[in-house]
Amino acid sequence: MKNFKFKIKNVKLAFVILIIALFVVFLLYYHFVFAESFARNDFANQMVEISEANEKSVFNVQKVLLYSSANAIDNSESQALQNMSICQYTDISIYIDNMANASELTDENTIKQLYIDNINITSNSDKGTKLLNYKNPLNFGKYEEIELPQNNRIDFNIVNTNVENENYDYSKPTFYTDCSNPISLGYMNKDILTDYSVSEGTTSVSYNGKVLQEAGISLDELKYTLSFKIHIINNLNEEFVYQMSMDVDLNDENNGMATNGYVYKTQNTQGTQYQFFRVN
Repeated sequence: MKNFKFKIKNVKLAFVILIIALFVVFLLYYHFVFAESFARNDFANQMVEISEANEKSVFNVQKVLLYSSANAIDNSESQALQNMSICQYTDISIYIDNMANASELTDENTIKQLYIDNINITSNSDKGTKLLNYKNPLNFGKYEEIELPQNNRIDFNIVNTNVENENYDYSKPTFYTDCSNPISLGYMNKDILTDYSVSEGTTSVSYNGKVLQEAGISLDELKYTLSFKIHIINNLNEEFVYQMSMDVDLNDENNGMATNGYVYKTQNTQGTQYQFFRVN
């Protein structure tokens, strides 16, 4: 049997190729073994840091007030109740508790920035045009036109002093740095029914929730679920987020919409599920 011997003509080239091959093997090994392990450890460390940061609640949803009613907008030239648009609206006040674990105001529990995004509305019916935006708190419980927020986001101006409070225009999104006022929002379902006319012999219409029954609109059709994220940045530049979700039913045990023309509800909030989650 013949013995075959390999003779390397260019030793330097072979050495370079060997080094490159070893480097490639090292990169592959690092990518599939070490990098994945490091990523898992880094993720675990981040989760531990976030968990430790949320051991103490700084901001909580204290309570939510809901006032629901409806209105008829008469579009006829002579106001003859012959060309009306029916809308339903709900005013929402969200109170924030920033003193649950504090005895005084500090940079940690006062607000530097507040905004709402990721607004989503789902309903049992596709009737009307549904939207959510800021509403002047001075008009809570009163019908007021609102428009879609730009970029599906509501940015609040922060009031820091009494002087600012005295001179402020509350038709714009407003929130106090010490959380002493509620987040004021308005939901509206416009044009649920258009070209509505009162029946012959009727000379008046209810400009409240009773008009829904008068127009033959089912309250069950108008149920909706509203969700959005509330973002808070405190004066330490720490960010907190709360995912708000609420099911709004216009029926109640006292038939408020049919008898009173409105439904007023208070949603008390207790437990860690109403705690703002610190994200940095």
